[in-house]
Amino acid sequence: MKLRRYALTPQMEQYDDFDDRGETRYLPYLMYYHRSGYRSEVLNTDRLGFRVGHGARGHASVAGERPPGPVKLLVGSSTAFGIGATTDAATLSSRLWSRYAPSTPWLNFGGRSYSSAQELLLFVLHQHLLPPVEEIVILSGFNNLALARLPEHQQGEHGAFFFCGDYHAQMDALQTRHRKAKPGFGRRAQRRSPAPPDDAPVPPTPELIRRSVELTVRHLETWRKLASVTGARLSYVLQPLATWVRQEPAPQEAVLFKELDKMSRLGIFEDLFGDIVTPETGRAYAEALRTACEKQDVPFLDLNPVLAEATTPEDWLYVDRAHCTDHGYDTVARLLTDCLDLR
Repeated sequence: MKLRRYALTPQMEQYDDFDDRGETRYLPYLMYYHRSGYRSEVLNTDRLGFRVGHGARGHASVAGERPPGPVKLLVGSSTAFGIGATTDAATLSSRLWSRYAPSTPWLNFGGRSYSSAQELLLFVLHQHLLPPVEEIVILSGFNNLALARLPEHQQGEHGAFFFCGDYHAQMDALQTRHRKAKPGFGRRAQRRSPAPPDDAPVPPTPELIRRSVELTVRHLETWRKLASVTGARLSYVLQPLATWVRQEPAPQEAVLFKELDKMSRLGIFEDLFGDIVTPETGRAYAEALRTACEKQDVPFLDLNPVLAEATTPEDWLYVDRAHCTDHGYDTVARLLTDCLDLR
């Protein structure tokens, strides 16, 4: 039987193919990035995996063709990338370039499942491909908060990342294969301390917010220094999450969310992330980020109440709890333009 998800949002079948873990590109420094040279009616990527955007003067991508002159960047994780959009032209960067802020091409600098550390590193490693940058909008936030829930031994100095459990397991196995007894120390030298348990209690929500904001601010400070050198204007936007925007989903969203919970191998969404996806946590997180951004003199926008105010309970905004429909992305692009004065 065909999934309701594919009936209501047929483009998601293409995204599922695109996100096939068996086709993951594992990269130095970044850990992983999108499939390169991907072609479909729904989404297309250039030779390095950046999504192609469409706008007032043709199409463009970071490692592909683009009109001459300066550019603007939309940075972030999968929402910035545009998961859920029916075509490349319906993503946020494309809607900004084609309709709401068309004066300069917008490049899609989104990285699916990326943390703030990976978002920053993606720019650092690829800034040599860019012409002058006039504007940098970072649309992010949820991934850092979700990753803060992972066990302490997976956090490290720079925070956890998605699939880090796979990484640590493989590195431990590699280390074991290379380990040899050291002369003079006997068998005892081969013993290892047991790995910490992965089922340790999740820290309380205020601690998760503190961890997430601390990492975000650390990376935002580097963004600010890089932007100041080039003269680019920098803004930070807390992405709109379905459960932060409104408590009751639209009718189509309710069907999709219920089916996604049944499909999930990990469990029901609220059981997995219930402590961080409540409206109360969204507001507390936004205020902590706002305070941190003000200290760095970086404009901050919490899109959640703005999107809630601009829409009705019947507006179908989401294909899942993090990613938008075409209507949702178009609305967000308009609100970004108005609130950040993007032209």
